Amino acid sequence: FVFLVASALSSCGCLPSRPGPQWHLDNCTMRSTGGRGLTGVRRLTGRARPTSSVPARATTSQTGDSEDGRNGARALRNGPTDPKPSYDAVDAQPLNQLVYGLFRRKMVAALDDKDPGMEGYDGIVDLTRRLNALGSPRQTQVLTRKILNSLFPSWLPPAFKVMFARPLPDISCRLNAYATWLTCQWLMGACEVNAVEVDGGDVKEGYGVLVKRCRYLEESGCVGVCINSCKVPTQEFFEKDMGLPLTMEPNYETFECQFSFGKTPPPPEEDEAFASPCFSQCGNKNAGEGGLSTKCRRLEIN
Repeated sequence: FVFLVASALSSCGCLPSRPGPQWHLDNCTMRSTGGRGLTGVRRLTGRARPTSSVPARATTSQTGDSEDGRNGARALRNGPTDPKPSYDAVDAQPLNQLVYGLFRRKMVAALDDKDPGMEGYDGIVDLTRRLNALGSPRQTQVLTRKILNSLFPSWLPPAFKVMFARPLPDISCRLNAYATWLTCQWLMGACEVNAVEVDGGDVKEGYGVLVKRCRYLEESGCVGVCINSCKVPTQEFFEKDMGLPLTMEPNYETFECQFSFGKTPPPPEEDEAFASPCFSQCGNKNAGEGGLSTKCRRLEIN
């Protein structure tokens, strides 16, 4: 059971539908901010701490900044500047290989079995980019959530909601946090279970997972992939299908990401992640081959 829960987490779940417009990010989404570049980030630590709902100003000290004249917003070279860590030991673990194989098969099936044949983590990134190129941002989010559900027997998410999430929210939040830590490091990199603030303002130990340097974000180098193939569908999956609120808070300066089970995410217009400009290192931005998007598109409001 823990394996199934963790497998769903690895595909990087949400809330009852909110009234009002829906916002999405497209591949390499960029948002004009009247001359101010905004990154949807919070400085994260291993412990919970109060955060402001006001987006943080992007730093431009890192190399690789470029001005995109089409959109009037600055594309930033985001993320750590030190060399990437080695994931060889993580990739070699049998459980991680099992989860990886399951995840990859479900992604290929979602792409109508058009397997490009690329192996390893580069193959996951390639499949993710192809998934993001299939349609609108919302279509990508819906399809990714469908992939999450396909990792489970069809009866399991509704049964979990009724038997665990509703009557036993404390146990359910802790179970999912530890399952994430146990089996998702192949996808996201090193993680630790930590204390986070939940709905109502209480700080709960063991309800959070801090991703120290997200491998998925760093390898894709794309805000749109992060939002549409990870954050939004995972939050929606957990709230709507598993019955647990989940907030994911990526930090686009450090590539940390804070998972907070038991915390309802803010609406997109108040979520700092949606205020990030495109990364200058994004592989989708300048792509002209393979059906990928050739430009950064703005936020969409439906």
